[in-house]
Amino acid sequence: MTTTAPRPLTSEPTTVASPTPTPTERVRAAYRRIAGVDRPEVWITLRPEAEALADAALVEARTARGEQLALAGTVLAVKDNVDVEGLPTTAAHPAFATGPATRTATAVQRLLDAGTVLLGKTNLDQLATGLTGSRTPYGPVRSAIDPERVSGGSSAGSGAAVGLGIVDLAVATDTAGSGRVPAAFNEVVGIKATVGLVPKDGVVPACDSWDCVTVLAPTLELATLGTRLMAGPSALDPMSRTWPADVRLAAPAAPRVAVPRTEDLTLLGPEALALLTRARTRLEERGATTTAIDLRPFLEAARLLYDGALVAERYAAYGDFLAAHPEGADPSVAHIARGAGTVTGPQLARDTTRLRELRAVALASLAGVDALLLPTAPEHPTLAEVAADPLGVNARLGTFTNFVNLFDLAAVAVPAGRTTAGAFGVSLVTRAFEDQVAIDLARLLVEGGPWDGAASENPASAHAPAPLPGTGIPLVVVGAHLRGEPRSAQLEALGARFHREVRTAPAYRMHLTAGGDRPVVTRTGPAGTEGTAAPAGASLPGEEWLLSPAALGALLTTVAPPLALGQVELEDGSSVLGFTGWLTGAETDITDHGGWRAYRRSTG
Repeated sequence: MTTTAPRPLTSEPTTVASPTPTPTERVRAAYRRIAGVDRPEVWITLRPEAEALADAALVEARTARGEQLALAGTVLAVKDNVDVEGLPTTAAHPAFATGPATRTATAVQRLLDAGTVLLGKTNLDQLATGLTGSRTPYGPVRSAIDPERVSGGSSAGSGAAVGLGIVDLAVATDTAGSGRVPAAFNEVVGIKATVGLVPKDGVVPACDSWDCVTVLAPTLELATLGTRLMAGPSALDPMSRTWPADVRLAAPAAPRVAVPRTEDLTLLGPEALALLTRARTRLEERGATTTAIDLRPFLEAARLLYDGALVAERYAAYGDFLAAHPEGADPSVAHIARGAGTVTGPQLARDTTRLRELRAVALASLAGVDALLLPTAPEHPTLAEVAADPLGVNARLGTFTNFVNLFDLAAVAVPAGRTTAGAFGVSLVTRAFEDQVAIDLARLLVEGGPWDGAASENPASAHAPAPLPGTGIPLVVVGAHLRGEPRSAQLEALGARFHREVRTAPAYRMHLTAGGDRPVVTRTGPAGTEGTAAPAGASLPGEEWLLSPAALGALLTTVAPPLALGQVELEDGSSVLGFTGWLTGAETDITDHGGWRAYRRSTG
């Protein structure tokens, strides 16, 4: 068996070819890639190609019947602590799988329902305990960019499968960084949604209170789509959550981003510090303001996960199993389980209280900012370095990731460059349910690069995708709330998201209110309407925004006569809630200018 040579540290990542292939073409290309890269340690269970091709044919039959499948033409890998019907779930312990799973985890099933084709189950740090990808009897997983270095754990196989260009999406799990560290070490994108947004039924628990199902993908666009498809409550997961009514659907145009103090970054070498600074500078160049905060409460909480009593959840998850099956246990995982089993109730109560105290202090330090920019991991170790100090290296890798789920935060991990010692990535961390804010800020870092995925995802483009919640109430604006106009800041403050440019049906007139600072739009009839004294209507340019229910309610309280919110007909025949109103007789008709912006230009 041959071993692939290390890819140069200056090479570009492997991405999915365009245009989108057919499902059958994509499956065949994936198996050719598997043979070409010769990385057997990526997989614990790889399905026969014939089975995957049969599934691809079923997807093609569905699309031929007219089904709109968002993931048709893609292939998927699933971490082997997540159930897939008909395949064993080993959690990287040979004795764990007692037979094939009888059902598929909800999160995975949602991706399959969207048309992706499963290739197999990927290798991981045993029982999802680790951040290196080397705690597995199935062989340490090597990084996609340098086979002398680790892939990162515990979702090591999932990260490498994406980084090597084998799959388009990979399901991972993340308790302490397992869906983010592999993103950094394989130069892919990892989205760790707010705890509970993606249901985790069918997942072998590591720390049940903080486990998350996550997604890895070659681009931010595809990772966002995968997360959106997986998210949503499930009756099978009592800890699953839904989006709140006041969810922010977009980052502001001038975001505020917190960064660590220099003294909190002592684990980073000079090259990594330079790359972190470059990411900060890029955010500033794209309109962000940054401010340094004290990271000590975050870092103290991170240590509680393994060095404190919170590790008791590890024993609750698998301690009894390892005690009964020591023959297949990784030494580091067994060591952690033994220590977790000695935790007492009072110790756990004290550390739980301490965690609440630290969370309060940490979140207070984030008041007034939209996100926190962090290194994803401080170093990219070699397999030899991990073998020499498995516990010490692993502990360092979780420095900037361990606390995120403990504090109920969301995070997006993106590549940020390479040092002479491997890959380096950064993460945008936000409060719970502000996942889309993190995605928007991550886009500022990757936009135009290999991890962007689509220029159309730029919020400033003519058409932007739906936000991560997959929801939002459409609102059409044609006047002072247009982007860049005097009242657009009101929508931004409400967390509204620009969605697309639109035009009204040719049945509206625009008048300037008596105060002269905003227009009122009224319906009069289509152009050329006969038998009426009213002037013919015109088609007016506008924008469609998306608002949360709470944001729309707040906006409604600010609408003063003669303006109102009502149904506005668009040129495609659809009707959408929008700004309209009535005339008092004191207004000036400005319809013939061709829209609000054109009127404003004409007045200087």
